[in-house]
Amino acid sequence: MNGNPALLETLNRLLSEELTAINQYILHGEMCGNWGYDKLHESFEKRSIEEMKHAEKLIERILFLEGRPNVSTLREMHIGAEVPAMVSNDLALETNAVAEYNGAIKQAGEVADFATREILEKILQDEDGHVDALENLRDEIGQMGLQLFLSTQL
Repeated sequence: MNGNPALLETLNRLLSEELTAINQYILHGEMCGNWGYDKLHESFEKRSIEEMKHAEKLIERILFLEGRPNVSTLREMHIGAEVPAMVSNDLALETNAVAEYNGAIKQAGEVADFATREILEKILQDEDGHVDALENLRDEIGQMGLQLFLSTQL
């Protein structure tokens, strides 16, 4: 089934965002693990795996639409040197992803590709959850103070 060329381009852009997020989360997770913050390490790792599943869904859909998945283009990663910067950078990444998915969902509807729209809506729900989780981490850091927060992550 031939997909809409503009929508395929959008799906590849989303794929690039997901691949970037995977790498950013893996690095943040490994940094936290190296510092002994096992709970944060697990949290970043879990989010990275969810992003891998999103990338897989996008690749499957692009192939179904007879497009060519571009897995070699990444966006600029923003790696935090300490936990608050990691959370802030990841929150910015996810906030952008929510906006991108909302636009893609609208575009899929406009070209009457409702199956793609449904896939994107499911991914968007996960991205909304990521935003919520990162906002919670940011709020916990703000309310507890960094040192106390980090002591709960060991």
